[in-house]
Amino acid sequence: MTQKLRWGILGVAKINERLLPAFAKAGNAEVRAIASRSLDRAKAAAKEAGIPLAYGSYDALLDDPNIDAVYNPLPNTLHAEWTKKAVERGKHVLCEKPLTPTADEAAELVAFCRAKKRCLMDGFMWPHHPRTAHLRQFLDQGNIGQVRRVTGSFTFPMSPLDPNNIRLRGDLAGGSLLDVGCYPVYGIRWAFAEEPVRVWASARLEHDVDVEMSGQLFFADGRTATFDCGFTQPFRQWLEIVGEKGVAFVQDMWLPPSRAIFEVRSDRDQDVQVHAVEGHDQIQHMIENFGRYVLEGGPVTPGPEEAVKTLRVLDALARSAREKREVSLG
Repeated sequence: MTQKLRWGILGVAKINERLLPAFAKAGNAEVRAIASRSLDRAKAAAKEAGIPLAYGSYDALLDDPNIDAVYNPLPNTLHAEWTKKAVERGKHVLCEKPLTPTADEAAELVAFCRAKKRCLMDGFMWPHHPRTAHLRQFLDQGNIGQVRRVTGSFTFPMSPLDPNNIRLRGDLAGGSLLDVGCYPVYGIRWAFAEEPVRVWASARLEHDVDVEMSGQLFFADGRTATFDCGFTQPFRQWLEIVGEKGVAFVQDMWLPPSRAIFEVRSDRDQDVQVHAVEGHDQIQHMIENFGRYVLEGGPVTPGPEEAVKTLRVLDALARSAREKREVSLG
């Protein structure tokens, strides 16, 4: 019988609607408890999802000795605080992205968890999809030559732009860059397999947060990447990787359907080659992978250091948009 990691969930955030079905499918996971600052809300969420225990405070859940790991989907500004509290109680933590609002906070949190010998994972799902591994192998084999340029996007329409929406609250580290821009920025870093040396960005601000942003990343050898993100455009979530000999295009990079594909065009043959990976749930894979790292003692992959690296770029982009100039990454 497969050993199961016993999970608790902090909060009744909307993302749980996507997470809970994946937890139910994960072979090495068992959701034992959910907590809210309102016991009634916790009980209602537990009843709906078939979770055995409901707690009326986050601390009460963390004090449960029968919980091994915690999923933390709280607002961005609360990620570090409650991740540390969980780790101090001996729990391992899968934390919703972004890991923290800034790179310095993330680096401190990663060091804290490592010192306590507890696993920490940044909750990006797309790196765990088998298509991502297939695309990585395809690129590493030189099928489109050296990667020369990458372009990515993640946008969706938010109407109205309600200042009470958590994504639009500056005091909770809202804004489109941290909410969805982190995806193409991470994807660009992943595709190049190296770090940019400087960035430029432009943003539209409302309610003291960016509701849309576009930017450019510059690499040491002259290669470049571009991205855009925001809450004001139709749903878009793609990544294009341009090599010396061809182009790989992923229409649904961040939230793939059951049949996940990427398309390839070469410079000599404009016929589209379709690479398909079918029948996978990337959230289930993320949960199961995290469980294996905890239960078997292996290194977390991707490591939380990747979150720090992405946040360094996001910090620079935010500063560039704010100061209207290029910003170098030291």
